Amino acid sequence: MNRPFVFINVAMTADGKIDTFERKGAAISSQQDKERVDQLRASADAIMVGGRTLLDEDPKLTVKSEGLRVERVASGLSPNPIKVGIVTQANIKADSNFLSAGPADIVIFTTQRTSKEHLALLKSRRVDVYVDNAEKVDLQSALAILKEIGVDRLMVEGGSTLNFELIRLGLVDEITAYVAPMIFGGESAPTTAAGSGLKRNEAIPLKLVKTETWEDGSVLLKYQLVR
Repeated sequence: MNRPFVFINVAMTADGKIDTFERKGAAISSQQDKERVDQLRASADAIMVGGRTLLDEDPKLTVKSEGLRVERVASGLSPNPIKVGIVTQANIKADSNFLSAGPADIVIFTTQRTSKEHLALLKSRRVDVYVDNAEKVDLQSALAILKEIGVDRLMVEGGSTLNFELIRLGLVDEITAYVAPMIFGGESAPTTAAGSGLKRNEAIPLKLVKTETWEDGSVLLKYQLVR
């Protein structure tokens, strides 16, 4: 397989929303789930996010637990996984969490729409930048490059457009969903997968391989993609 093992992790409400209509990164996960996600991050070689998540939410994408970071270092790894951004126009601020929180290697896949000034800024921060001469980043090519640089396990933390494109292209192996006992509603509130959508006869089947019910009323679901 000319790509890493890819798993998507999402936290969503009971009505499938991963944020409110405000799109400001509303808190959904419980403390227990945050600890689970930290363990997932520590198990990954890299963590990927899409452009809207990167630019609007400015995630750190680091392992929060000092103990988990120490375990990674003891295993010969860096304290944090590689941060990966898929962004059509990489207008990333110099003081962003994404660039500054670490230590961590950073890889950006972008397009010719990113200005020379922003490309120069990223390279000055020792970011590995790959520019597609196209309107969108070629995800299959991006995953092949990640595999070449040593990424065997890739964790994807959204957003919904990136999730959908990876799933549509058959580039995802597992999806884990934390379902919180709450409702956001809202026509414009993002869901786990967005993009262009599929017809019913094109729906991508999933196999449920694990369920957990937690005391706070939340549920954890793990699916494998059916090939």
